[in-house]
Amino acid sequence: MKFYWVKTHQLIRKTFRNYLWKIPTKEKVVYLTFDDGPTPEVTDFVLSELDKYGFKATFFCIGNNVESHPDIFRKVMENGHSVGNHTYNHVNGWHVPFDDYMDDVEKCADILNSHGATSTLFRPPYGKLSLKQSKRLRAEGFKIVMWDILSADFDTAITPERCLNNVVKHISHGSIIIFHDSVKAFPNLKFALPATLKVLKEKGYRSAAL
Repeated sequence: MKFYWVKTHQLIRKTFRNYLWKIPTKEKVVYLTFDDGPTPEVTDFVLSELDKYGFKATFFCIGNNVESHPDIFRKVMENGHSVGNHTYNHVNGWHVPFDDYMDDVEKCADILNSHGATSTLFRPPYGKLSLKQSKRLRAEGFKIVMWDILSADFDTAITPERCLNNVVKHISHGSIIIFHDSVKAFPNLKFALPATLKVLKEKGYRSAAL
């Protein structure tokens, strides 16, 4: 059984205060984010749904996927969304040597730059990062972006309805919400994302890019 926080606990946010978990604001705005793309069909679906409401989002991209699907990556930027670094090979910071991890981040940054995107936003795959990695990344100018609400769309053991509820139950001003534009998440995402956007609109929220 997988364990994860759907709503990031306040103690976690205080312990890792150098990471961005939520945006302090009095406005009715949230920050939708999507990890693991660009992915054929899935990312296109996400872009189409966001466009229906005029919502903007941030896409944390895997460098290898950007290389494989530059046209989709270009479409993300052309549609006015922001992008961030999600490593080149979706590596787990707890399971690889320090130098290898940093090389993977740098390789992703080079790929993003070569396709016209200069971004200081970084999200570690699985949310796993060592203190040494974190210190180096921040020293190099990266802003480490985590999340306030985890949709858990990647969890094949939950229903799309549960995925939707994970999000809408916890929405508040400035929430950073994480979905995945991946093949694995798509069965949940294709139901939960349109429904989430509808709820946000009905409640008077907008979504902005980081």
